[in-house]
Formats: sequence, C-alpha cells, structure tokens
Amino acid sequence: MININDLQANIEDTQILKGIDLEIKAGEVHAIMGPNGSGKSTLANVIAGRPEYKVTQGSVTFDGKELLELEPEERAREGVFLAFQYPTELPGVRAWQFLKAAADSIRVHNGEEEYSVREFDQKLKECVSQVAIDPELVKRNINEGFSGGEKKRNEILQMTLLNPRLAILDETDSGLDIDALRIVADGVNNFRNKENAVLVVTHYQRLLNYIVPDKVHVLVNGKIVQSGGPELALELEAKGYDWVKGD
Repeated sequence: MININDLQANIEDTQILKGIDLEIKAGEVHAIMGPNGSGKSTLANVIAGRPEYKVTQGSVTFDGKELLELEPEERAREGVFLAFQYPTELPGVRAWQFLKAAADSIRVHNGEEEYSVREFDQKLKECVSQVAIDPELVKRNINEGFSGGEKKRNEILQMTLLNPRLAILDETDSGLDIDALRIVADGVNNFRNKENAVLVVTHYQRLLNYIVPDKVHVLVNGKIVQSGGPELALELEAKGYDWVKGD
C-alpha cells in the first residue's frame, strides 16, 4: 500500500521531519501519536502533497508509484484522502457540486463514466445516512456556517463517498464532544476493509477507544521513536510523552 523511507521535510527553513520510516499495508489501521509540534500533521500534509512543505530527502511509494512526484490532485485521484484538522469554509462552492466533481474525477481516472445526477443523488443519500449528517448541509456552501462537529462529519462524508485507498485523518477528533466523536469513529470503522488503509493522527488516546488500530507509532521531534500495538496508546495516556524521547 504505502511505504515511507527516510522521509525528511522542511517548512521554510525549519526541518520538521527527520527521517520517517513507515509501512502501512492494505487492511491496516495505523495511529500516529505524539506531543504538540512533533511533526504529526506535517507527515499527513506531506503525504497529501501540500505545497508549503518541502521534501528534502526520502521516498513515499503508494501502490508502487512514487507519490512525491505527483501533484496533490493526482494523489487524490490515485486514492489518497486527507481529512483536515481545521476544515475551511469555501464560500460560493456548494457541497453537492464539489462532491460530485470530486467523485467524477476519480471515476474518470479509473476508466469509468461520470455519475448521472440521479446516480449521484442516490449514492450521496446513502453516504449521508451512514455518517448521520444533516441532509440539508450538502445543499449549502462547503463548511459555511457549520459547527465544528458538522465540519468533521462533512470530512467523513467525503471519505465515505470517495472511498479512497488510503484515508489520513489529521486530528479529526480535536474539538469533538463524545457523541460527535462516536459518529466520526463509526464512519471510519464502516469505511475500513481489507482493500484500504487508514492513518489516524491524534494527540489523545480517546479516539482509539473507538477506532482500534493495528499499530501505534510515537512521533517525537520529527522521528518515530517507538511503535507497538493498541496497548501503547493506553500506556501513553497513563504516562504521557515524557518517557519516550527522541534524539
């Protein structure tokens, strides 16, 4: 699925990632945990291709292709999806139109025909029901006037509809109450299967009570300093991050 080798990256002149090695196989859910400023969101954004981050060394292969050579929109069409920590409003862009354009772009890339309006409406209706989002929200401009929880659920709606090969959740749990957290987790658990993979970026263990990962990695000062099973997240919750140190 995805293999990251010695990944190093800067933002402006500051090095953030200092040699990341990570492999995620199809069917797996991995969690990246770590203190604030450790590079968790940078890793997510570099995989997705945000241009403000400069990769200085390393490789990222995704289904055999060198991901770093692709533009962000090409990565999305190949099946890489990033759910943002802080989803932005897009005034003047209706959610329905945005979602259909994205879904059609992926279908055409895969050699399929675009959705008819009727087909897409039916597909979207099914996905809206799955993630328990207000159907009226997809008729509005993207994230405009949405609550924090609605924005996060809208990200999960996009993931459910687009059905990516790799879904990256960048602190999707931040700012959510327990009910919204469960809805988001249910969306991820319904999405996960043996054909796709999920990378969950989180600061706290509570999300992992609902999305149980196959592996947990601790990122400190731009490096993965420890990896383990789900029990590692519980240990971090109990002890904090002081006992795991990077160089």
